[in-house]
Amino acid sequence: MSTPVRIAVAGALGRMGHVVSALVQARHGAELVARFDRPESALEDGLVSQYAALAAADVVIDFTTGAASAALALHCAERGGPALLIGSTGLTPAEERVVRAASRRIAIVKSGNFSLGVNMLMGLVRQAAAALPPSQYDIEVFEAHHRRKVDAPSGTAFMLGEAAAEGRGVDLFKVQVKARDGVTGPRVDGQIGFSVMRGGGIIGEHSVSFAAEDEILTLSHSALDRGLFARGAVEAAMWLAGRGPGLYDMQDVLGFTAPPLADG
Repeated sequence: MSTPVRIAVAGALGRMGHVVSALVQARHGAELVARFDRPESALEDGLVSQYAALAAADVVIDFTTGAASAALALHCAERGGPALLIGSTGLTPAEERVVRAASRRIAIVKSGNFSLGVNMLMGLVRQAAAALPPSQYDIEVFEAHHRRKVDAPSGTAFMLGEAAAEGRGVDLFKVQVKARDGVTGPRVDGQIGFSVMRGGGIIGEHSVSFAAEDEILTLSHSALDRGLFARGAVEAAMWLAGRGPGLYDMQDVLGFTAPPLADG
């Protein structure tokens, strides 16, 4: 009988933390060994300290904030493990650098979305962007989430924008338009725009439209259950256990790409 993968859950008091914890407990071959939250959180309801959680786990699943995820990645790297799965979005460039540096010492899966459907959508967007010329088709990424989401555009929206930019062979940073207000003038060929809605209890809506003068092609994905992301994260954590250092994403987990090497 194989040894179960020992999983700890960060941000255990949050909505995703509760869902992930329940799914880990139900997953054959996995063992929920620790749950922890902010340092000031009372150690009750089965919570332990971060130190105890890292000592007990093979993999930590983290859906918290960019700052908390970067700090956790640093702590995991300093002690040589455990591996880390990051589902937080809205990381600053400095926080991204911390995570990338940590991946030189430990295995990290980081993704803005752990849905199989969204990752398939990324591939379709990349193909469409490569086939439809920027002089004729404008690209707009739309996303909608619940009113409590603190970052915008979403990490998934940026993933879709990056897929479109890759299809066209351009740098997203140079062509993205994240806000429009006032007299903006006519749209520039090749721009990739982002539109955002925040309201109610929307779990996650994402679409990418390719708009020409005579037609509009829209590729979209709707999340109907928050457990969708948690299930993907748990499966990614199972895949991550025992991996060598590196920064991976869901394309690697699903076998769509060759595993990337950590920057050296």
